[in-house]
Amino acid sequence: MNTAVILMAYGSPSAPEDIPAYLADIREGRPVSAAAVEELVERYRRIGGRSPLEELTEAQRSALERELGLPVHVGMKHWRPRIAEAVEAALAGGAERLVGLVLAPHYSRLSIAGYRSRLEEALDGRAELVFVESWHDHDPFLDVLASRVRGTDAHVVFTAHSLPERIVADGDPYRAELLETSKLVAERAELDAWSFAFQSASTTGEPWLGPDILEELDRLHAKGVAGVLACPVGFVSDHLEILWDLDVEARDRAGELGLAFDRIPSLNDDPAFIAALAKLVGKRVSVPSTA
Repeated sequence: MNTAVILMAYGSPSAPEDIPAYLADIREGRPVSAAAVEELVERYRRIGGRSPLEELTEAQRSALERELGLPVHVGMKHWRPRIAEAVEAALAGGAERLVGLVLAPHYSRLSIAGYRSRLEEALDGRAELVFVESWHDHDPFLDVLASRVRGTDAHVVFTAHSLPERIVADGDPYRAELLETSKLVAERAELDAWSFAFQSASTTGEPWLGPDILEELDRLHAKGVAGVLACPVGFVSDHLEILWDLDVEARDRAGELGLAFDRIPSLNDDPAFIAALAKLVGKRVSVPSTA
């Protein structure tokens, strides 16, 4: 059976002038304030004008395609190329089965389920679908993260994107999966001191999961911790949530507190990470490289 992979990511504006349309896409037609646009424009300006997500996702796609020996197509949730475009490209290439893989290891109905819904709608039953819902405990993925924190003398803070607090009461596994990933990585790396914090919460008028990374830095400083190493387990490439939320906001707060601060290099298209993704696909379907 001809198989192709649909590799999915959130998406980011290609240029500053695309920011209003990008925000409008995220908000699904709800009004976008001029202040929100200006704030996002400024953040992108501070990290060099645009996010590297588009180029990095293409690098991940290309590397994974080589590793697997199967066609891999990129589909973005909120930008171009769209998930539907990736599906059409795969079907045009003769795919009879699609493997849906989101570049986010942890499942939430507010995130991963949305990718699946878009993928199923675009596919409309025209090929078999194998969807990877969660890979938070995938051993090769954990090994890559552990290699980046092993041997540090700093207190490691694992982080991920926050979501509205109500998901916990709804039984969503997101927070539990993040904590499990962090625990498994800490055990592999034999860390002496670590904790977990959320980042990138939005202002929506409802409580979001915490503690926030800035609050965690305050807490660690009060405990006498001298240095922190951030390990964003919920992200697999450099983009705004890394380059702004950690490299600017968190680093600035650490500087104000007198805390030494660093973060691990993002996974991006690191060969070990790409091999981990290939093994993930190979668990679900027979592929040339892992059959």
